[in-house]
Amino acid sequence: MIRFQHNLNGWLSHMRLMPRCYIDDGLNGWKEDSMWRYIVLAAITVSIILFGISLIDASSDDEVRANTVLIGDTDTSGFARAISPRDWQFPRDFGPHLDYQTEWWYYTGNVATDDGRRFGFQFTIFRRGIEPGEAVGDSEWRTDQLYMAHFTVSDVEGDQFFHEERFSRGGAGLAGASADPEYHVWLEDWAVTALDPEGTQTQITADADDYGVDLTLEQVKPVALQGEDGLSQKSDSPGNASYYYSLSRLATEGSIRIGDQTFTVSGSTWKDHEFSTSALGDDALGWDWFGLQFDDDRELMVGQIRLVDGERDPYFGGLLINADGSTEYLDAGAFTIVSTDSWTSPHTGAVYPSGWTIQVNPASSAPFSLTLTPQILDQELHGGDIAYWEGSVRISGDVSGYGYAELTGYVDAMTGRF
Repeated sequence: MIRFQHNLNGWLSHMRLMPRCYIDDGLNGWKEDSMWRYIVLAAITVSIILFGISLIDASSDDEVRANTVLIGDTDTSGFARAISPRDWQFPRDFGPHLDYQTEWWYYTGNVATDDGRRFGFQFTIFRRGIEPGEAVGDSEWRTDQLYMAHFTVSDVEGDQFFHEERFSRGGAGLAGASADPEYHVWLEDWAVTALDPEGTQTQITADADDYGVDLTLEQVKPVALQGEDGLSQKSDSPGNASYYYSLSRLATEGSIRIGDQTFTVSGSTWKDHEFSTSALGDDALGWDWFGLQFDDDRELMVGQIRLVDGERDPYFGGLLINADGSTEYLDAGAFTIVSTDSWTSPHTGAVYPSGWTIQVNPASSAPFSLTLTPQILDQELHGGDIAYWEGSVRISGDVSGYGYAELTGYVDAMTGRF
C-alpha cells in the first residue's frame, strides 16, 4: 500500500503539469477545454482503481506479499496462542482458525503409474492474519486474511522438478478456507475440496503452465494428534507452540499432467494442518522435517529445529503411527537424525543435507533404523519470496517406503517468521 500511495500522489502531481488544450468557441475566441482535462482525469482515475485491484491478485507487489504473508506484522496482540491441549472437533477443525495469526494446510504425496513411473507432489496453502477474526464491513473486498500457495511436482523418471508460488488476499472469493458446510481451502483455481460432509474424501485440483494434478484422497486412518494431544511445543516459552494434527495416510488416485502427457496414478498422501501465533523461538534458524510412510502400514514424523548457535531445540519431538492408527509420542531423545551427504543448489548456492540415517527407539516396540535417499537431488523451491528444499525421498533399511523431507533455514533464516 505504501507503493500504491506513492504512485497515486505522483499521478495527481502530473495532472498539474499536463499541457492545456484550447478550443475556439466561435464567440469569445480561444478558451481552455476543461472537458478534455476531465476526460483525462477520469481515465487516470480508472487506472488507479485497476492498479489497486491488481494489488489483490497473485501478480501484486512482491515486497507487500513477502512482508505480510511470510514475515507479517510482528504485533501479535489480540491473536490467540497455543498454550494448552485443545478440545478437537472434526470436521470443524479441518477448517480455518482465524483467531490465530498463522495457519497452513499441507499435503505431500508419492504416487506411481501401473507400470511403476513415480511422482511426488506438494500442495500447501498458507494463511496469515493481519488482524484476528473476520473483517467487519460491507465490501466483499474487505479482508484481514492473506493467502499463499506452493504447488510442486517431482517427475522422478524425467528428473524434473516443477514448482510455482501464488499469492492472494481473502476477499471477493479469491482465496479462503471454510469448514461450513464442508471443508474447502483454495487460492484462485488451486483447491482442496471435501467430497463428503465429514471431509473423509477430498479432491486436490491445481494446474500450472507445465504441470497439474487432479487427485482424490480418502482417509484410511484416524486423525493423529501431534505433541501433547495436538499441542506441539516448539521451544521452552509458553505459547511458542502450534496446534498440529496429521492425516498420515490418505489413499490417493487420479492424474498428473507433465506438459502434454497425462498419467493415471495411485499411491498415498500425508496431510499436516497447523495453526499458531509465534510458534518458533527467537533463536530458531530453521527445521528439518520428515513425514514417512512405511510399506508395513506405519507412518513416522520426526524433525529437528536447528538453532542459530548450531544446537537442536530439545522441545520438538516426533510421532510414530501404528498400522491400527494408534500413536506413540517420541521425545527428542527417542530418535537421531544424521545426514549422510550434501547437495549444493545451483539456484541459491545453499548447501543442503541430502540423505539421512534415522535411528528410532520407541518405548513400546523394538528400535529400528532407516535410510532416506532423495528421489531427485534438485527439489528446491527457489525464485519466490522464500527458498527451501522440499522433496520426495525413498526409505530403505529396517523398513521401506516413501516420504517427504522439508529443509528450511539454509537460504533464508526462519527467525521471526512463524
